[in-house]
Amino acid sequence: MKTSYREALRQALREALRNDPRVFLMGEDVGRYGGTYAVSKGFFEEFGPERIRDTPLSELGFVGAGVGAALGGMRPIVEVMTVNFSLLALDPIVNTAASLRHMSGGQFSVPLVVRMATGAGRQLAAQHSHSLENWYAHIPGIRVLAPATVADARGMLGPALADPDPVVIFEHAQLYNLEAELPDDWRCDITHAAIRRTGTQLTLITYGGSLPKALQAASDLAHDGMDVEVIDLRVLRPLDTATVAASVRKTHRAVLVDEGWKTGSLAAEIMARLMEDCFFDLDAPVARVCSEEVPIPYAKHLEDAALPQVAKIVAVVKGMLHV
Repeated sequence: MKTSYREALRQALREALRNDPRVFLMGEDVGRYGGTYAVSKGFFEEFGPERIRDTPLSELGFVGAGVGAALGGMRPIVEVMTVNFSLLALDPIVNTAASLRHMSGGQFSVPLVVRMATGAGRQLAAQHSHSLENWYAHIPGIRVLAPATVADARGMLGPALADPDPVVIFEHAQLYNLEAELPDDWRCDITHAAIRRTGTQLTLITYGGSLPKALQAASDLAHDGMDVEVIDLRVLRPLDTATVAASVRKTHRAVLVDEGWKTGSLAAEIMARLMEDCFFDLDAPVARVCSEEVPIPYAKHLEDAALPQVAKIVAVVKGMLHV
């Protein structure tokens, strides 16, 4: 039986709440409403208001409260409705949670998990649709995860809660309705990238909501005789450069698919690392497919045009393979 990405997240949260009394969930509409994306539906009745806490509309306030709770020995899971709103909480995440272990000489840690929806494709316009994962991946002191499969949605929360340092989990909003068979062994580490499809001619490197597009592009290319490998980064900080480099040394070509903008993107960072580590293994310059350099539009046809799409990925790969 297939399980949805949303249900996998729900199972992970329920397991964490049942197994550890220190765990609680807090955020806007997570309680009585059941979560903006229905991930915590029914939790308020099951676990009560002490552990499923509805908060005021103040990301700065409730993320800061989560940092304090983590310092006090709790294991808070803080849900931020969308990545755009998380900018209001950059101070407690970046200046406090990410820095305290270093600033205290190892005396304090902040075992905080922050979950947030990211990405476009739902006609919610610029204030609800951007992909700012790289802003967080830039910061030392936090771990940044982007589960792109049902199995990772189920398996990443446990090790994230066990991490003594802050973990930020990005859930692409287009994935909540994704369905797949949940494997018996859904547990995963939060250290390594994953090879989602093996190939020999070119490596597609991506994460989050762009993974289904990359896999579809690889499938379409296979019909035309092109053998493409697909790497799911999964962990955006610290990056698993070794897995990516090993793939590129095998295929000798790489295309990055990143819903962020090109300028200052995660794609740019990976391109730089490939230049440092794999320059003499490459048979062509590394290419990338990113969102257009505009605030994400509301109109459907403009939103689609602004985002990486399967046809764009296929065209770039064919151009690199001279097909």
